[in-house]
Amino acid sequence: MSGRLLGFEHVGMAVSDLDASIAVYCDLLGLDLVLRKQMPNGKGELAFLDTGNGQLELICPDPGVATPAPRLPDTSAGIRHLTFRFDDIDQVFARLVAAGVEIVEAPRQAYNKEIVARVAFVLDPDGIVIELAQR
Repeated sequence: MSGRLLGFEHVGMAVSDLDASIAVYCDLLGLDLVLRKQMPNGKGELAFLDTGNGQLELICPDPGVATPAPRLPDTSAGIRHLTFRFDDIDQVFARLVAAGVEIVEAPRQAYNKEIVARVAFVLDPDGIVIELAQR
């Protein structure tokens, strides 16, 4: 059958400092840098990071100009967080704490136990919420 879904490809996300974001997502969370290059118009850079089953595209059109991402109110539509699955969120959480990453919520039992067992939440350099999940 033509037109069949093959999987999740990537999500694009604007960042204010590509180096700082790559440090968190690659060095601390374990994503792999696949591609980093100048934007086609010569202003800013972009990077693709492999998650193992999809990619995260980081776009930095004008370094240092972007403002932190706003937290969405519970009554607003939009993306609330990015979730990455790990085999041991306690180890990842300890690594993030040691690196000075801002903590939202320490590891705890998940509310959606049908899907994941434990979760924790931190902020990336631009204030985007990252959920750490363990099945």
